[in-house]
Amino acid sequence: MKQFIYIVLISSVIFTSCGDDKEEDIIDIQLQEALINVGQNLDFYKLPSSTDYNKIPQDPNNPITAAKVELGQLLFHESVFSTEGKFPFTKNEYSCASCHHAGAGFQSGLAQGVGEGGEGFGLMGEGRIRNTLCEATLCDVQPIRSPTVLNSAYQPLMLWNGQFGATSLNEGTDAYWTPDTPKETNNLGFEGLEIQAIAGLTVHRVGITPEAVDQHNYKDLFDDAFGEMNTSERYSAVTAGLAIAAYERTILSNESPFQNYLNGNSVALTDNQKEGATLFFSKAECYSCHTGPSLNKMEFHALGMNEFDPSQVIHYNPDDPAQFGRFTFTGEEADKYQFKTPQLYNLKNLKFFGHGASLSSIKEVIEYKNNGVAENSNVSESALSSDFKPLGLTETEIDKITDFIENGLYDANLDRYVPSALPSGNCLPNNDEVSQVDLGCE
Repeated sequence: MKQFIYIVLISSVIFTSCGDDKEEDIIDIQLQEALINVGQNLDFYKLPSSTDYNKIPQDPNNPITAAKVELGQLLFHESVFSTEGKFPFTKNEYSCASCHHAGAGFQSGLAQGVGEGGEGFGLMGEGRIRNTLCEATLCDVQPIRSPTVLNSAYQPLMLWNGQFGATSLNEGTDAYWTPDTPKETNNLGFEGLEIQAIAGLTVHRVGITPEAVDQHNYKDLFDDAFGEMNTSERYSAVTAGLAIAAYERTILSNESPFQNYLNGNSVALTDNQKEGATLFFSKAECYSCHTGPSLNKMEFHALGMNEFDPSQVIHYNPDDPAQFGRFTFTGEEADKYQFKTPQLYNLKNLKFFGHGASLSSIKEVIEYKNNGVAENSNVSESALSSDFKPLGLTETEIDKITDFIENGLYDANLDRYVPSALPSGNCLPNNDEVSQVDLGCE
C-alpha cells in the first residue's frame, strides 16, 4: 500500500512548484503519505468555497441561500435587537458577535464571553469588561468557554456538551429535551447550528418581533430570505435563527496556508509547518480526534482539563452543571467530564484554551496532551479518554506541531465574513459607548 502511495505522490501534478530541491520533495511526499494514510485522499481535508453552497454541509430543512446568508450575517452582528436584557441601560448594545467575532477566530477573545452587561472591545475582544452597573450574577456571561462557530458546518451538534441538535448522536434522545429549557428547542427537528441559533436568541436576550424587524429596516431582507413562508411566521426568532445558521455554515477558514497547500500551492506551508503537519497526522496521533475538513470529530472525550479560574472571569458558579460536559445533557455517568472535540483553525493569538480556559497557548495544549496527565483532580483516571495518553514527542516535535496549528491553520482574512455596515447604523459587533471608542465608530 505504501509503495502505491509513493508512486501516486511522486507522479502527482497537483502542485504548482516543480520541486527541484530533493529534500523539499521528500518532505511533501511524507506529508501527503501521512494525510492519505489516515484519510481517504487529499480532498478529504479540503474546505469548500464559502459560496459553493452545494458542497457545504447543511441542514436539509434549512437549505443555504444567498438571501439567508446576507440576512444572517447582518443579524449575527446586529445590536439593535438586544432588547430583552435584564438592565435598561444595555439595550441595543450587544450581538452574537460580542462573543463570536472574526478577530478571535469567531470565538471570544476572553476566557469568558460577555454579552449583556459587557462594555468595550479592545483590539480583538480582549478589552471587553463588565459594566459596573451590571450585577455580575445577572450579566450574560458564559459558564464555560464560548466555542467558535468557525467551520461549524462540520459539527451536527453544538455546544461543548452537544445538547443542541435533533440529529446525529442526538437521535432518540427526546427524553433529554427538557421542557421550558433551551434544550426543548430540539423539538423543532433541526441540526445543531440551527437549534443553537434559534435558542440562543432567547438565551442571550435578543428580541425578534415583526414590529422590530420593520422598524429597523430588516423587513425586505426577511421577505427575500423567507418569502415562501406565511407572513404570520416570517418575522420571528425561528426565521432569524435559521438565517444566522445559514450564514454560520459559510464561515470557513478556506484561505489558510494548509488549505492553499491542499489546493496545489506547495509553498503555502513552510518546511517546518509541513513537518509539523506530518507529525500531526502520524506519530502525534492528533488525527485520531482531529480529522476531516475542519479537523474535528463529532465525539466527546474526557481530557481532565480544569474549569474556570474564578480570578479570570466575571462570575463563575463552581456548581454550574456545564462543568460536567456531555453528562449535563444525557445524565449518563459514563458521559461525565466528556466535552466535544473542537476544530483547530484560527487559534493563533488566543490566550485561553480548553472548556475552562485553563491553558494559555497552543503549545501548552500540545504539551498537556503529550504528558497525558490530567490537571483536574475531580476526573478519575478511569473516566479519562483512552486517547489521552503520553505521546513521546520531543520538544522540537512539539514546536513543529505548534507552528503547523498556529500558522498553517490560520486564515488571516476572516474579516471577509463581517459586514461593512448594519441597516440600523449601529456600531458592530458592540454598540456600547466604550466599544464605539475602541472600534472608532462613535
